[in-house]
Formats: sequence, structure tokens, C-alpha cells
Amino acid sequence: MTASTTPVTTEPHRAGGRPFVVGIGGTLRAGSSTERALRHCLAAVERNGGETRLFAGPDIDLPMYSPHDQARTAEAAALVAALRRADAVVIGSPGYHGGVSGLVKNALDYIEDLRGDSVVYLDNKPWGCISCAYGWQAAVGTIGQLRVIGHALRAWPTPLGVAINSAEPVWDASGELVDETVRGQLELLATQVLAFAGHRA
Repeated sequence: MTASTTPVTTEPHRAGGRPFVVGIGGTLRAGSSTERALRHCLAAVERNGGETRLFAGPDIDLPMYSPHDQARTAEAAALVAALRRADAVVIGSPGYHGGVSGLVKNALDYIEDLRGDSVVYLDNKPWGCISCAYGWQAAVGTIGQLRVIGHALRAWPTPLGVAINSAEPVWDASGELVDETVRGQLELLATQVLAFAGHRA
């Protein structure tokens, strides 16, 4: 691990007035259903005028967060820097044993590095939630946990959270989204995140 020298910048990043939306989630398996859902949502954000950055899979394969160790890997430093600049955040987690995966939760623990900023944690920023699980119970339960985490980080969860039951035919054999209801929900989530980011600004 190497110590981060990234300067503390708390102003939101708006390239040409475009809200900057950070996506975090997925699994260590490339192209997981959670990662695909996040990518679809972020693509909708970009089509509607936003700028995005996705941290998925290997990007969030980080050392266990320790608030007492200030050293940060390059990957952890990049995540924290992006969250500092974010106007909004979209989180996607698989439902593992009824809850948020350890991989995603550990990545979110790094938001503790923002505790001393002028904008503490994700204060007043939109927080979109996506979960994927084999069954509605785990999918919906994970959405509830993501909302609670967002509240603890002082963010505003969007009215819509997208729970995806991966036991249903949501994706085709090539990984393309074929469920029109899920498609509409992910695109509505993108719209809500952007609308709230604009209101905050």
C-alpha cells in the first residue's frame, strides 16, 4: 500500500455544467448482473447529460478499510477522490445471504475518509440503489440496507430503488437487458439521480 497524496477537494466536478455521477458495485466476476445493471443506469445518465465514473469488480477489490491506517492503494485513492467530486452516487450490490456484499460494503467504508471535509461524507447528495439477487426477498432486503447506509452517510436515497430478481429472464445469453420493466426502472433511476443533483446544485 502507498500513501495517497491526493489533495482534498470538496467542490463538485461539473465539466461544462454536467453533473458528475459515480457508480460503485458489482462483483469480482466481470460482467455480473449487478455490474450490467449499473452500466445500463450510468449509460442513461450520460444520455441525459451527465458525466459518469464506474468503480466495479477489480476497482473495488480493496484492502479492508482501517480508519487508523492512512495509507491508501492507488485504487482506494481514486475511489475517494471521485466520491469527493461527485454530485450523486449510484450503488449496486448483489444480495448475498439476504444483504449487501462484503466487497461493496468495504468500498463504501472508505467514504469515512471524507469525514473531515467541508462536505462531510456525501452530505445532501442523491444516492441511487440497485440490487440483484436470486429471489425477491434478498433483492428487496438489500435495497433496504443500501438505503439505510445512504442515510448514515447523509445522502438522499432516490424515491425509486431498483430490485432485480436474477431468477427471472432479465438478460439474454449475450448479457443484453431484455426485461422492459427493469429497463424502464433503471432509466427512471438515472433521471431521478440527475434531477436531484441539479436541484442540489
